[in-house]
Amino acid sequence: MKKNILDLSGNKALPFPLDTAISFNPFIDYLRRRVAGEKTAKAGIYKTALALFEKHNLQDVTLSLENIHEYEELLEQMYVCLSPPLLNEFEVAWGLGFPFQPVIFYATPMLHELMAGTISDQDKYVVVKTPEEYHKTRMQMVYSFILQRLYNFRIPVQIEQYHAGTNMQTGLLQYFAVHLNTDFLEVIPNGQLPMPDFKELSVKMAEDGTLDILEKIMPLSMFSFRGITMVTISDVTAEKAVENIESVRLARTPDNDETSYLHVIQSLKTIVGNNKIEFDLFPLVTINNEPVYGYRKGGTGILFEVWGERLSPEVFRKQAKGYFSNPNSFFSRDIFGLKEMEISFLEHFRKLKVRSLALMPVFYNRQPVGVLAMHTWEDDTFDETALSLLEPALPAIGSLMQVYIDEFNLEIENIIKEKFTSIQPSVQWKFNEVAWHYLHDRKRGQPEKTETIHFNDVFPLYGAVDIRNSTLERNKAIISDLDSHLDLLMNTLTALQLEHHSVLQEEMIYKCSKWKEVLGQELLNGSDEDRLVTFFREETTPYLEHLSKLNGNNALLADYMTALDKFNSNVHGNKHALEVSMQMINNAVNNYFESEKDQLQRSYPCYFEKFRTDGVEYDIYIGQSFAPNHPFNHFHLKNVRLWQLSSMAAVAKLTASLLPDMPIPMRTTQLVFVHNHTIDISFRADERKFDVEGAYNIRYQMIKKRIDKVHIRNTEERLTQPDKIVLIYFDNKDVEDYIPFIHYLQEKGTLNNDLEELELEDLQGLSGLKALRVGVTAG
Repeated sequence: MKKNILDLSGNKALPFPLDTAISFNPFIDYLRRRVAGEKTAKAGIYKTALALFEKHNLQDVTLSLENIHEYEELLEQMYVCLSPPLLNEFEVAWGLGFPFQPVIFYATPMLHELMAGTISDQDKYVVVKTPEEYHKTRMQMVYSFILQRLYNFRIPVQIEQYHAGTNMQTGLLQYFAVHLNTDFLEVIPNGQLPMPDFKELSVKMAEDGTLDILEKIMPLSMFSFRGITMVTISDVTAEKAVENIESVRLARTPDNDETSYLHVIQSLKTIVGNNKIEFDLFPLVTINNEPVYGYRKGGTGILFEVWGERLSPEVFRKQAKGYFSNPNSFFSRDIFGLKEMEISFLEHFRKLKVRSLALMPVFYNRQPVGVLAMHTWEDDTFDETALSLLEPALPAIGSLMQVYIDEFNLEIENIIKEKFTSIQPSVQWKFNEVAWHYLHDRKRGQPEKTETIHFNDVFPLYGAVDIRNSTLERNKAIISDLDSHLDLLMNTLTALQLEHHSVLQEEMIYKCSKWKEVLGQELLNGSDEDRLVTFFREETTPYLEHLSKLNGNNALLADYMTALDKFNSNVHGNKHALEVSMQMINNAVNNYFESEKDQLQRSYPCYFEKFRTDGVEYDIYIGQSFAPNHPFNHFHLKNVRLWQLSSMAAVAKLTASLLPDMPIPMRTTQLVFVHNHTIDISFRADERKFDVEGAYNIRYQMIKKRIDKVHIRNTEERLTQPDKIVLIYFDNKDVEDYIPFIHYLQEKGTLNNDLEELELEDLQGLSGLKALRVGVTAG
């Protein structure tokens, strides 16, 4: 045993004025109780110790640090009585200390060995907690002791304190658990004992204001403390590191994802006690039970580098399924060793300059969820003992990887929900509510009723970006391609007729000329197109293929068959060029609205649905019923209407900017239908989409479908024009919100100063339509 004076604070504890002194009185009282009540062989130990203490006659004697070691024999008796009989003093960090002071005066060699370096060598170990934090902890402990002993009132204070510090040699945290046993302390009031209001204390405990009250009503100067503190210290670095990994799993969010995984890697380094050992996590994610690439989730990223997108999806899937069907650990101290050089899968690790490598499968509920890699770079190495240190952390790593897998699956579900269903965040709560009612009825054995999901009194906003004359342009492209192919076919047949006259070929040439006449009139309809394609497929092509087999070296037939393959592939010609141009427009517009969709939700939840025609159309619904707890104001509607105008202007400029890259130049028109009255919508389960309800509301849908090609009254001019935005409405009040917005965008230089107010032709079942038309500035 060591009898050196050891200041656990490193002489950095803040002053703590307490009337304290060392006294054997509490321990002597303890011995007397044990002698009176002990029935086992331990009674002899306690009797011997008590006799020794009584011999020294130290009852009611206070001692100081200066003379305590004169009683080493008594201190040794305390160790004998209070430590397990089989415990070696070199195996436990145990000591006796001054009451409520960080001073040890008698301790085992292990406590000195554990703590001496940490408190004396500041270049090796830096304490994380500040002196003020330690001071607060000590104050809480002292007041907890006073309240328990004198008032039998307990406040929740941990007797076991955890202390963290950074080992400057490794750069890693170390954790120590310090357990203070106050059984051999007594507190003595100096004067009349104050009576605190325990109800107020209970309230303040929840507000962390207990110390302020206690210091006012019962300052520590009112008490004296006598006795000896028993201290047990243990290195709990590994346990706390595992706890840190668990806390990351519980507290992490997508926002702090990267930081969270850095904490995990640092905790793993702390467990093995080596900052030069690196780690990497590779979760196993699957789609339809087939492994797919995950993403780098903290660590060095070597596993994703080796097993990720370097491999084709098929090769990765095959290798991952093979490994995880029978997952085994791998370890090599040096992957450049002679035996390791024969292992092919290590080749890419060697290219990355990895030296030591361990691969450990990670499990959750006995199912593999990923791989943990442990490695070093270049000349650094580790051995098998480091692997064994990681065993306690593997369950926590497994739980963390399962969280990532669950989030990956949820992300996939959200994408499906967002991109391919009608369930959006603004209406999700309603689906949740109805689903819960359905589940509630099922669990209680009641008839399952499918409720109608509806939203009443919502404002509709409709917009359409249409590709100008797309139908005409498509017909022109089809006629052009068919005409070109007919020319080639006629030329081929005519040339063959010169080589070998055939009545059948003559008939085919005649049919080709008749089809040329039809195409020349540009009156081709769908039925004609089908008949012409049938002519190619069932008459001319089989005949020419027959001739090609008979005359394999005929260059004329070979050139035609090559051209025929291109014609049939639909990736050549004017029609394909037109489709490329239209796809460029639709992709750009679609991506623009996708990027803007989230911005719309920031002001107020709304339902946004877009759908493809020859262009892109959208419906927006906004109103109080989408967010019952969020008051809806007309300003929210105005905000969306301003967005409608500015977004249509942005789309017009965006599509115009694509013109130089289009194989066939195509322009877009922009239309907004203004409906200034609320409607009701409901979810149609059969079609998996929202639709309007009621006769009046259905009329709104009818109007949308009829206005796209409307003309200006008494003219042949189409209302919608390229580089223009059109707003169609019935009453001047309908556009009262839009007029100021148009002027605002004109002032900003987004719109031209060419606003037109127009009356429109009557449509079937519709009359009195009006429109505003305004140009979008170039560039």
